[in-house]
Amino acid sequence: MGVHGGKLAARALKEAGVEVIFTLSGGHIMPLYDGCREQGIKIVDVRHEQAAVHAADAWARCNPGKVGVAAITAGPGATDGVTGIANAWRANSPILVFGGQGPFENLRRGSLQEMDHIGVMRPITKYVDAVYQTHRIPEYVELAIRHAVSGIPGPAYLEIPMDIFMGEVDEATAPIPKIRTEPPRLSPDRDEVKRAIEVLSKCKKPMLMAGTSVKWSRAADEMNRFIAATHIPTFTNGMARGSVPPGTPEFLNRSRRHALQNIDCIFLAGTLLDFRMRFGQTIPADAKILQADMDATLIGQNRQTDVPLVGNLGCTFDELVEEMKRQDVNLDFSDWRDELRAVENEAEKGVEANLNSDEVPIDPQRMCRGVRDWLETIDDPIVIGDGGDIVATAAKILPVKREGGWMDPGPLGTLGVGMPFALAAQLANPDKRVVIVYGDGSFGLNGFEYDTAVRFNLPIIGIVGNDGAWGQMMRPQNGIYGFTDATLLNFTRYDKVVEALGGHGELVEKPDELQPALERAAASGKPALINVVIRRDTDYKGGIYV
Repeated sequence: MGVHGGKLAARALKEAGVEVIFTLSGGHIMPLYDGCREQGIKIVDVRHEQAAVHAADAWARCNPGKVGVAAITAGPGATDGVTGIANAWRANSPILVFGGQGPFENLRRGSLQEMDHIGVMRPITKYVDAVYQTHRIPEYVELAIRHAVSGIPGPAYLEIPMDIFMGEVDEATAPIPKIRTEPPRLSPDRDEVKRAIEVLSKCKKPMLMAGTSVKWSRAADEMNRFIAATHIPTFTNGMARGSVPPGTPEFLNRSRRHALQNIDCIFLAGTLLDFRMRFGQTIPADAKILQADMDATLIGQNRQTDVPLVGNLGCTFDELVEEMKRQDVNLDFSDWRDELRAVENEAEKGVEANLNSDEVPIDPQRMCRGVRDWLETIDDPIVIGDGGDIVATAAKILPVKREGGWMDPGPLGTLGVGMPFALAAQLANPDKRVVIVYGDGSFGLNGFEYDTAVRFNLPIIGIVGNDGAWGQMMRPQNGIYGFTDATLLNFTRYDKVVEALGGHGELVEKPDELQPALERAAASGKPALINVVIRRDTDYKGGIYV
């Protein structure tokens, strides 16, 4: 019996547990839609290929153990998707992107939208290849997914020329392989585990910095058992936010600088020493470094590691707890934890005035407090940060109640992820409230995806902190060079844009207007945007992180 390549690809996706693909239509990839309809895989079409790939990224984040899938057409479709793929690359998200191409028969003859996509994608993927025989499509899908999920996860790009996608073969010649989306859990070297306990036994003031690989290792439970056993002060960044439950005595947020100035040991659990840690310069020169990650290539980047722990982080934390039992070692850092808790409490008092400000235009911290108070009335929300300063402020104020309860672009710092991430999050969690905290600049990049949310009846709520500027750039540029060219925006009525697209929009200009507006947005049942006019801060306090 004959079957075309699109159906073969979709059957392989079904075997991999794929439930939805994100796409923008194009002639090169139409056969995949036919296959997805046959297999009951939902097709979500967006307004820009970048958004399709961002949504696939978020789908993987919301569904641990599964891959996100996007399909983009050739030429500008592929180049439009590059930013989404690069973002998934830096965020370690396991996604599979199907790319279109002109007919293989006309390769190098100048077909419509023909270009070297493979060369473009190679530096920003874990796996990239093209399929030139229809019956091998399922084989290549399995290979691409295997690469995407193994070790440190990341994106795979699979190009299928138009005539290969449309070509028909006898289905008996194209079996669907078994596709595993979860790699085996590998444990660290036993001798390094012993060394880690020995180092910790000699420390008085260690800290644990949990990062993205905690999520991809699905290691939160094991990590929390280690934290409870040792009372080690713990901070989170990246996708580890929410992995330590709020209220955990060891979880700290505002005392990190003080901790880093005084530690004698740091345990990096899936945290890279990149710009967020000043490439390791924030760690005292004489402090010991324990580093756990899923791949040895990430160990020792920018700063030598005293103890490398390579493997699944869940296995690593389990091994550490077991080694403590074997050695009959009792690690108790509660005194140091309590010292940092006191610092934390003082820091909280320092921002209290801004959190309660009645100033107009609204203080950005006061806006975030209003959002926080509203979120406290909602069971298990998912919050997405899409912006610069307003998201940095929100990250310090909005509590993250669980792992996956907060999403931001990650270390690539991509603006425009808000609504694409929210589309995937709402589809994956139809019973949860999905909220975006926007900067007004970032809204402009993919704000038209509100059209997608309206078409698919996804009641996502966005809150724009509108200061009429690219604030994170305006301040340093003005402070260093004395001008604001290229950094100012209008105080645009983005709420009216969303209304025109079929959603609910409101303008908020006073602090006490915010919570009622959020309640009306939730009651509307529509995709909604609250446009909050906030104070434009021009003072430059120094420092640009790169």
